[in-house]
Amino acid sequence: MDYLKELVILLLGPYLILLCRRVSGEQISGKGVINLAHRQSKWTPLMQTSANLSDITSIRSFFEFRTLDPEGAVFYGDTKEGQDWFVLSLRDGIPEMQIGKADILVSVKGGRKLNDGAWHLLEVRSEGKFVVLEVNNNVELIVGLHSKLAEDELTGKIRLALGGMLVDKQKLFHPFEPEMDACIRGGHWLNLSTPWDADSTWEHQHCFSEIKKGSYFPGTGVAMFNTSDLPGLKTEEAGITVEIFGSWTGTTLSLQSTGFEYVLRELEGNKDVKEVQLGLKEGSESVAPPHEPATLTFTILKHSLVVNSKPELETESLDFFSMWKNGMLLTFGGVPGDSEEAKNTHYLRGCLEKILVQGQVIDLDRALYKHTAVSSHSCPTEAMNELT
Repeated sequence: MDYLKELVILLLGPYLILLCRRVSGEQISGKGVINLAHRQSKWTPLMQTSANLSDITSIRSFFEFRTLDPEGAVFYGDTKEGQDWFVLSLRDGIPEMQIGKADILVSVKGGRKLNDGAWHLLEVRSEGKFVVLEVNNNVELIVGLHSKLAEDELTGKIRLALGGMLVDKQKLFHPFEPEMDACIRGGHWLNLSTPWDADSTWEHQHCFSEIKKGSYFPGTGVAMFNTSDLPGLKTEEAGITVEIFGSWTGTTLSLQSTGFEYVLRELEGNKDVKEVQLGLKEGSESVAPPHEPATLTFTILKHSLVVNSKPELETESLDFFSMWKNGMLLTFGGVPGDSEEAKNTHYLRGCLEKILVQGQVIDLDRALYKHTAVSSHSCPTEAMNELT
């Protein structure tokens, strides 16, 4: 698998250089509209703040929250440099609170599903030895915790964070995937009014005013998968199928391995690269996606690649089944890297409502690499319909 690692490093080189250059973060208000989705680091919070415990006069935080994502980190807090900590997340769309205090770990999940695309008012507060979660002014979860080893009087600082954790994920009682495609607005965090420190890779991204299910590609950036991590071959006759549903324009996907590259795209261009026409014959990232939903079925057979039942590439010299099993790069939305082919790519723009590999839904949050501009679980209901 070393060759695949080298290929990933080569293709992602420009992105990695850009990240390394961005070493300082920004300070932003915790009361505005905050998009939790667009960050590079998996566990590092999107933003965080801290205060002396002696300055805290309120033990409640509340904010509006909206998502279609079933799983991810929402709100985190700790004291004593992470020795005592709390995290609110979603699992299967349902709120889950995990608390670590002295020698005790506790995890409680319950309440209504929140990943319905509607705004919900969430409040987290401390009531003595209990932590309470309210949703839309209704109590949904109460977690009680007592440790004989815990100190009654707390001193030092309290830290708060959004979209990640400040302690090692190994401390979790019930591990989860932290990426969260969600928006927060109107936050009141304890009684703090100080600005929050944003992660160094943070870039301000708008939140769309209305959303629907799908993965949104704005015309920049890709999502990359190692095929060895995806569902594999069932029968040679049926092959391996990748199905895409949605409305889009631009490059749909590409396959890459050592000495091999295949690009499936809409636009006319390099005749040495196989293409498929999906509606528009001409266009660019600025062209609106087709209004009519489309379905594309990309089938990988042992010695051929088939698009919507039409053979696109046939070769006896390559065994695509073995290449898939050993690991190729399957990229949605364009061609990664800085090659001439990549530079001439018209990145996908539009909403992919569903991506299936061998009949299983693919979650872009599980990608080997995903550009920060790509939204994993939400699309705007109308083009450029966003909150300021």
